[in-house]
Amino acid sequence: MTLLQDKIAIITGAGRGIGAATAEAYARFGARVVVTDIDLDPAEATAARIRGAGGQVLALRCDVTKDGDIEELIGQTVSTFGGIDVLVNNAGYTWDGTLHKMTDAQWEAMIAVHLTAPFKIIRAASPYFREAAKAEIQQHGKARARKIVNISSTSGTRGNAGQANYSAGKAGIIGLTKTLAKEWGQFNVQVNAVAFGYIDTRLTQAKEKGEFTERDGSKIDLGIPEQMRQMATMMIPMGRPGTPEEAAGAVVFFGSALADYVSGQVLEVTGGM
Repeated sequence: MTLLQDKIAIITGAGRGIGAATAEAYARFGARVVVTDIDLDPAEATAARIRGAGGQVLALRCDVTKDGDIEELIGQTVSTFGGIDVLVNNAGYTWDGTLHKMTDAQWEAMIAVHLTAPFKIIRAASPYFREAAKAEIQQHGKARARKIVNISSTSGTRGNAGQANYSAGKAGIIGLTKTLAKEWGQFNVQVNAVAFGYIDTRLTQAKEKGEFTERDGSKIDLGIPEQMRQMATMMIPMGRPGTPEEAAGAVVFFGSALADYVSGQVLEVTGGM
């Protein structure tokens, strides 16, 4: 299981769901993993499972919308492991509402976490992508491959009623992905996005079960009504939502040497929709 052997990978939002499954998969394939979450306890829980399986891992609390947390994330990663090979921008949540009822706070929160945060994290990590590549090119004539994997959604590729804010953020990250692939291709950095459909996580569980607590104390209900869950399942040719472990497979692919000549792409993972 050496597909990602000794790669140093940051995975944001890795305390639960797709992020946690991705972190565990990366570690299983040999990567040294930095697990971040806005809440430290779930990040530590993911890290404990990785350590229990023999993996190398660092768990950090990180609110990706806070500049200081981003600086700490990059600094701690480099001081602990010595660099960055793969960056997975996964952290996020939903705050749904029809457009005519949507507040500025709802709109701005989704743009902040799904688009501005990845931009700032990538910018903060740029010395360990661009400058490291320049040094390798000067010394060896070429740079080793490095990866950025941005997590989007079919809400971003197709739109989704009640999610104007989330859809806009997830569409925006695709534009960022394609632009950065062009800017950083010369440094042998591959930049891709995975757009997930219906994956069974706390964001898609029955609405009464999910809750996200903002730092200012306000509470946002997560999940979707059961009737909508059933309708969504009926639209999937495979007849079921995907699991976080299945979702992680696409992120592993983009982070591995199998994708060394794949860049600027968006892969929908939908069960055939």
